[in-house]
Amino acid sequence: MSPKLIDLSPEEYLASFDKFGIHLGLERIQQLLDSLGNPQNQIPVIHVAGTNGKGSVCAFLLSILQAAGYRVGRYTSPHLIDWRERITINGEWISNHDLFAALNQVEAAIAPNLPPTQFEVITAAMWWYFAEQKVDIAILETGLGGRLDATNVCDRPLVCAITSIGMDHCQQLGDTLAAIASEKAGIIKPQCPVVIAENDPEAIAALQKKVTECHAPVVWVEAAKRTATGAIYQNFAYPLPLQGNHQLINSAVAIAAVRVLQNQGWQISDEAIRGGMANTQWAGRLQWMEFNFHGKPRKILIDGAHNVAAAQYLRQFVDEAFPQQRKRWIIGILNTKDRLGILKELLQADDLLFPVPVPSPATTPPQDLADLATSIFKGFPKSNPLHSPKFYPSLELGLEAAFEDGGQDRDNEPIILCGSLYLVGEFLSRIVSKSYSLKLN
Repeated sequence: MSPKLIDLSPEEYLASFDKFGIHLGLERIQQLLDSLGNPQNQIPVIHVAGTNGKGSVCAFLLSILQAAGYRVGRYTSPHLIDWRERITINGEWISNHDLFAALNQVEAAIAPNLPPTQFEVITAAMWWYFAEQKVDIAILETGLGGRLDATNVCDRPLVCAITSIGMDHCQQLGDTLAAIASEKAGIIKPQCPVVIAENDPEAIAALQKKVTECHAPVVWVEAAKRTATGAIYQNFAYPLPLQGNHQLINSAVAIAAVRVLQNQGWQISDEAIRGGMANTQWAGRLQWMEFNFHGKPRKILIDGAHNVAAAQYLRQFVDEAFPQQRKRWIIGILNTKDRLGILKELLQADDLLFPVPVPSPATTPPQDLADLATSIFKGFPKSNPLHSPKFYPSLELGLEAAFEDGGQDRDNEPIILCGSLYLVGEFLSRIVSKSYSLKLN
């Protein structure tokens, strides 16, 4: 039996469900929602799945729909600093009072013989809250996969979107692109429209199979083209403030989904699309931060980059931004991820690495990352003579080394923190919050 929420804070209450781990399936969430009066049936929904780009697509959609005058709920995961980040209306986090109220409702709905997972509890709270608040529309990001994800309980979404698919969460979703894509395709519903990003042919084949089975109207989305002022997709030009070339496909997916909504009668002008795009923000993804560290102003690039494809995007971005400069990497990676694959994508022969732990029991020990990196450096034609990676028992010590090591050269070398959104969250909550921060263009 779960503890009574009245005796706990929302954070403590949610932490009490950690012991149930990841357990995919819809039986428990459906029981909860039945007991809550099926709030998921009271909300028009956009459902977004994929390996990379889900959060960006949700951020674009939120900004566009808000610019069009709608009251928009958004549900994303994981959070960087606070559970309340996951549940927002027009970008504003759910209040502590409302989260407490929502979790109290969920607690009362739990069946003793069907204890839910942590993700199912917060997802049920989201559904109840959005229904109570009578949002005009909700944008939902799947937590893991799609077919058996707790968000996948809406029979008639307005539109589904599937972003780039790669090899991640293989233990739960399968060890081939086809298997993973089949799980993501589980959000596609009979005769409900879906927009799908360009993908590997193996993934496309699996997605096409589900589209055909469901007789779902489909838009196959190609990446937008870069322009001097932003991007252009199907002859529609718009600003693109989020950095990185991968946002060309993510923004195109968002616009394709908006076109579907327009065809359904939603009042979204081209001006709202452009204005929404211009104002889109997505924290912790290719984000420049300025902060005080040990009394000195510092500048750093932060990005989750928690799988191989995301690491490829990040490396491409920093190579374009700093083509002739050595990179300094502060990296922490969970032991459930392809650590060697991520490091191979990020590191080049003259780079410096500062491995740190992720604030999670599933962290890879920094020494293990240093060992993996040493093997990578030795494999380069010209082995790095400057740096045999040391490892650091805390983020603070890794930051100190990255900013202080190397004399004056460091002032011209970009410092990047990446490898896990949990690490990015620790940086924002424990380091930046002690000083000040601002987003840099």
